[in-house]
Amino acid sequence: MRLETERLILREPKLSDWKDIVEGIGNINIAKYLATVPYPYKKKDAYWWLNKEIKLSKDKKRESYHFLIELKYEKKIIGCIGLLKINPNYKIAETGSWINKDYHKKGYITEAKIAVNEFAFNKLKLRKLETGIFTENEASNATQKAVGYKYEGTRIKHAVCKATGKIHDENLYGLMKDDWKKHLPRLKKHLRDKIKRLKEEEKNKK
Repeated sequence: MRLETERLILREPKLSDWKDIVEGIGNINIAKYLATVPYPYKKKDAYWWLNKEIKLSKDKKRESYHFLIELKYEKKIIGCIGLLKINPNYKIAETGSWINKDYHKKGYITEAKIAVNEFAFNKLKLRKLETGIFTENEASNATQKAVGYKYEGTRIKHAVCKATGKIHDENLYGLMKDDWKKHLPRLKKHLRDKIKRLKEEEKNKK
């Protein structure tokens, strides 16, 4: 499975991606907000995950998709975005994502979310997406709201971070298909404006 946007290629994992994954998710400032990621994150951890995902990608009745986020002009993996626990009966799935610390505040997660959400609602015919975010993760909580997710509650002392061993409260968010359709035009315009502004800033540096 492969999705493409203006700046990104969203594709399934390959073993050769391990270095970029270790670089990105091996940063404690990223790992501390993810429940299942060990720290330090090593080559063997990346290989274990990649082999698992490659095997799962061949399952015709798959219940998840993990798209690695490849930056076109660098041909580099800068993050990952997933559709997890896909329930074809309820037409619901969970979402999650991370991005290399060096590529924050560039609109890449928003760009990836637009593509994956469109895939979820239009191709997989889902009706709702859900996600859980540690309450301390201010940036990710803000991103969910910015792309249209609605706050649905907080689970107290629900998640344990493998990297730190700390127990976290988790905010829950949901996005209905009808709300996504209403929100999408504004979100696309915001992203276009951001990309244009970033290009102008880069041009002015030269």
